Amino acid sequence: MPDAPNASVEPDAPDRSMPAAISKAVVGLMHGYTGRGPTSARTTIGTDMIVVTLRDCLTKAERRLAHNGHAVEMLALRRVVQDTMREDLIRAVETLTGRTVEAFLGDNLTDPDIAVEIFLMDRSGHNGAHPERT
Repeated sequence: MPDAPNASVEPDAPDRSMPAAISKAVVGLMHGYTGRGPTSARTTIGTDMIVVTLRDCLTKAERRLAHNGHAVEMLALRRVVQDTMREDLIRAVETLTGRTVEAFLGDNLTDPDIAVEIFLMDRSGHNGAHPERT
């Protein structure tokens, strides 16, 4: 699948912190794939793990499906979308951090409307940077 529209990754962004750049990239990819991005994103960077917490992610149709008793089916569809985005999400994080993603995991909830994207980083590529949080 070609890259999602409106999902730019800028590895040399001196005016933004790494967590903010990762949040922006993930939000842009979600918007490009679903037509709507989350209203809130927060990235926490640890030594070997990056966690992106997204809030208010569901589209109007997804909210309606969940409200009408189809949350299981809607979440299954979200997992398919996330699997489709996987390569682009990994590429964005690797480009921004200069490190290799060893594993990628994610999940969604409907109530509250929260999603998490977790990137486990290859330990051999750790450059000694201090963890950041925004």
